Amino acid sequence: MRYFKVLFVAAFCLVIAGCVNKPKIALKSDADVLHENVDQLTQVIIYDVFTPPVASRIYGYTSLAAYEAMRYADPKYNSITSQLRGFKKMPEPEKGKKYNYALAATKAFFTVAHKVTFSVDTLKKYETKVFAMYQDNLDTAEFSRSVDLGEKIGKAVLARAAFDNYPQTRGKPRFIGSSDPGKWRPTAPDYLDGVEYCWGTMHTFAIDTSTQFKLPPPPPFSTDKNSEFYKQNVAVYELSKKLTPEQIEIARFWDDNPFVITHQGHLMFVNKKITPGGHWIGITAIACKKTKADGVKTAQAYALTSIALFDAFITGWQVKYDTRYIRPVTVINEKIDQKWLPMLQTPPFPEYPSGHSDISAASAVILTHLFGDNFEYDDTSDLRYIGMQRHFKSFLKASDETSVSRYYGGIHYLNSVNAGAEQGKQVGEYIWNKLKLTN
Repeated sequence: MRYFKVLFVAAFCLVIAGCVNKPKIALKSDADVLHENVDQLTQVIIYDVFTPPVASRIYGYTSLAAYEAMRYADPKYNSITSQLRGFKKMPEPEKGKKYNYALAATKAFFTVAHKVTFSVDTLKKYETKVFAMYQDNLDTAEFSRSVDLGEKIGKAVLARAAFDNYPQTRGKPRFIGSSDPGKWRPTAPDYLDGVEYCWGTMHTFAIDTSTQFKLPPPPPFSTDKNSEFYKQNVAVYELSKKLTPEQIEIARFWDDNPFVITHQGHLMFVNKKITPGGHWIGITAIACKKTKADGVKTAQAYALTSIALFDAFITGWQVKYDTRYIRPVTVINEKIDQKWLPMLQTPPFPEYPSGHSDISAASAVILTHLFGDNFEYDDTSDLRYIGMQRHFKSFLKASDETSVSRYYGGIHYLNSVNAGAEQGKQVGEYIWNKLKLTN
């Protein structure tokens, strides 16, 4: 009996010792933590089915909050929000006190994310694991101090989000288009209302106004078969019947429709994917990882790309709903082939210019300035969603392919994708030239 008592006590002591000496969670690099934070947010954006413009707003505010905390890790980096429109001065760390700025950036990032997404419980589960890692590796004072700084920065960023005209435009009447000749109306096969028709009124981050980079008007509506308007519809229709395997692959790769409705007989299925902005956020991650960018450079890259996405969406949407240009599928069904449908599902908003072309060019310009012109990479951003990847020799070549993909897919005229790309490049260059990023 005494033997069993001794054995029990020994076993109990081993259990206690195991609890006391529980191995610490290994501390990840600053950059790895930031990448995982953004990836977690992307999964929530996909799950919550945010529209592409709204997704750009989510990436914008969260990434700016993370950068404004992370930048203190390297004194040569300047504040970005102080150079943008509508932001107040960000909170600063106490001098002489020790902080973990990746932790502060994480807290700032998710303080914002909680207010601009729906699936907060999913984010909180992830955060619990991240904070446990830092608690295992930091003393209590440094941990608390870092979390407090991040929360203050996040709240300061949210103060700007409260008055950017997004909350103020919720609950507006539906936009169902017009039956006027040449004007947008809901498109086949699902005839959805126009998405975010007030987006052109959003308060931009870096550019002055949504109308700063004007575009020439698209070809005027005409039923004359010799007119430029009619010919561009014939061009879309004829191309759809002779697409090469590579053109089909390009169109599918850059589809980035976050809410694709598939019809099979009387059944309807919905597939969720990353948004166009989410695709370029993924490319940003690839560039950072390939160059082994540290935490501050990584945070800066996400912030700058997000600014470009946000402002480019606003400029593009301003023109879209000013022109309210009709989509190819509507004209082709009425004038050429009643049963025709494009290869890609036509997004529910006006045609001119191509929004994907716009935001892709703006992002590509920023990434080119950050990482170089001839930056080769494998784009695996969509691999887990559609099982596809492509190789590119530069960001601008990728954005060019993005642009023409919409023409191949039958959802845009060639003139519209070219106009969108031109506007996006102007937005990207303006943002890059405006901001002073380092001392």
